[in-house]
Amino acid sequence: MWLSFFDAHNTVTPTEFVGLDNYTEILGDPSFISSLTTFAVFSLFIVPATYALSLALALMVHRLRFAQAFFRSVFFLPTACSYVAAAIIWKLSIFNGVRYGLANTVLGWFDGSGIAWLSTTRPPWYWLVIVTARLWLQSGFSMVILLAGLQRIPPTLYEAAAVDGARPGWQVFRHITFPQLRATSVAVVLLLVVNAFQAFDEFYNLLSTASGYPPYARPPLVYLYYAALGQGQNLGLGSAGAVILALIIAAVTVTQARWSGLGRRED
Repeated sequence: MWLSFFDAHNTVTPTEFVGLDNYTEILGDPSFISSLTTFAVFSLFIVPATYALSLALALMVHRLRFAQAFFRSVFFLPTACSYVAAAIIWKLSIFNGVRYGLANTVLGWFDGSGIAWLSTTRPPWYWLVIVTARLWLQSGFSMVILLAGLQRIPPTLYEAAAVDGARPGWQVFRHITFPQLRATSVAVVLLLVVNAFQAFDEFYNLLSTASGYPPYARPPLVYLYYAALGQGQNLGLGSAGAVILALIIAAVTVTQARWSGLGRRED
């Protein structure tokens, strides 16, 4: 925050105070606004997809009568993987765009032509690469949280529902399981939104090339990285962007928590 009020080119000990000039400059930069749009698109894809997959995995593991610990560990294991390593695997082995890449090999089995997954052509296939990588990396963590919420639901609720004639499956899930998971679900969604704001590794490692980073699909942290550590090394501008991003995350988190009633007493 202190650096954001100074002209801090190539230094962390600036002397020229510029007030709010850095904030004015970054808010007037179309590239920064575009990065926020990229985040909005990314979160629109990844938050619902991760929640749905995590909930499905949690329900499946919760109903297992044997090897529950094994499957819980298997689904959670990708969480321990480095985002950089996962992005490189996705880029070089699965979605590399060449004929013998895994994704194009599978398409070839169905007489499909190869796709340049990380190119700028339409449709923008790179979104599929980025979303699937993040989905694989973070679904296990959300699954564990939702599984803990499922284990806290009193069995007596299901017994009472069965006595009242509730049909197992969708009816029980809709009227008992899902409402009982409200607080847990809100916490999971909040974490997913914050993680989407902090997306960097998969975007940078999947889309950067020898000639630099392309102007498309540039989330806020990638923009701030190039602003602060790129050719200009404008640490003041990058710091102003970091402060703005932190305020946006705080505002979104508080708004979502209040709208969903997180922490509100049930009575």
